[in-house]
Amino acid sequence: MAAGTSNYWEDLRKQARQLENELDLKLVSFSKLCTSYSHGSARDGRRDRYSSDTTPLLNGSSQDRMFETMAIEIEQLLARLTGVNDKMAEYTNSAGVPSLNAALMHTLQRHRDILQDYTHEFHKTKANFVAIRERENLMGSVRKDIESYKSGSGVNNRRTELFLKEHDHLRNSDRLIEETISIAMATKENMTSQRGMLKSIHSKMNTLAKVSFKYDLNKDFPKIVFLL
Repeated sequence: MAAGTSNYWEDLRKQARQLENELDLKLVSFSKLCTSYSHGSARDGRRDRYSSDTTPLLNGSSQDRMFETMAIEIEQLLARLTGVNDKMAEYTNSAGVPSLNAALMHTLQRHRDILQDYTHEFHKTKANFVAIRERENLMGSVRKDIESYKSGSGVNNRRTELFLKEHDHLRNSDRLIEETISIAMATKENMTSQRGMLKSIHSKMNTLAKVSFKYDLNKDFPKIVFLL
């Protein structure tokens, strides 16, 4: 290790700047992914309120894969930048020149601050993404439960409707039976009344025949009596 040469230090600074640039681009893309996930969730939530579609809220599988891939890449870049900063710290401790050592320490501190900012930004964006994803998964689960309840209620409503129709049919049948029985009873009463009337006529005629003509209808005219 050429600890005493400026070329080594410059090479470390070059590596640090390159990693910082890569991290900056990755973090911007990572933040956009989180934002698009959030906006997509809001759009799908509004669409779900005005539609009965039961499609998933998001095409989350592809975005989840992108999230995992980018998170791993950023973690690897952060680890590499941490390693470069550690090498820069070792170099400043072994430089041996007080004035130069102070300048190197100032440069090292700037790189450490950048690393700390990128690390903080990464964890914050990652936490936001995970929170949004968990919230959407929960909302999706609740929405599925609601749809299942609505579907079950629809089946129950149809069953209730069929039951009520069958109940009305039975009531109509009972009413028809009662009307038929009433008609039969009225007919029976009418026939009984007519029979009584005929018997009364027969009795009167028989009495009249006995008195006027000395005939007994029951004995002398059985066919007429039968007809009466």
